[in-house]
Amino acid sequence: MSERAEHRDRLRAQEFEAFVAGAGGRLLHTATLLTAEPPEPPGANVRARRLLSAALARTYADWDRSHGGDPYDLARRELALRFAREARRHRRPRGGVLGRLTPVERLVLVLRMYEEVDEERTAALLGLPADRVRAVCARAVAALRSPGSRGGSARPAPVPRGTP
Repeated sequence: MSERAEHRDRLRAQEFEAFVAGAGGRLLHTATLLTAEPPEPPGANVRARRLLSAALARTYADWDRSHGGDPYDLARRELALRFAREARRHRRPRGGVLGRLTPVERLVLVLRMYEEVDEERTAALLGLPADRVRAVCARAVAALRSPGSRGGSARPAPVPRGTP
């Protein structure tokens, strides 16, 4: 390998490490919400960490092609797509507040409410029509607000931004 190529690879690795140092915590929290695993005690969210590691590996593989784009968007997209593929294969109920939701409801809710991805981008990412994303999000919010859910109240809460 030439000296120039080694320098480029070192620079690429440093850029990626800096990205993970800055965005890794938020991405892990997103993965934890998607998998509906408890974040505590430390190490309890094994499935979320495995999901994030796979998404970051793919992000690193595509790192050179992502210049000019937002690497956080690339990592979040890979995280969402990996979760969706895994959820289709393994439909197991999860604990926690979000564990009551279906994987698609959880994915849409996390992207829309936690990650604040707009409706159109969420729809494009998941390959769904925007009105379907809106309906899934509304259904998920309603399920979380129902009296039978933890922390739910009988009084309706305000409708989140972007939800009709």
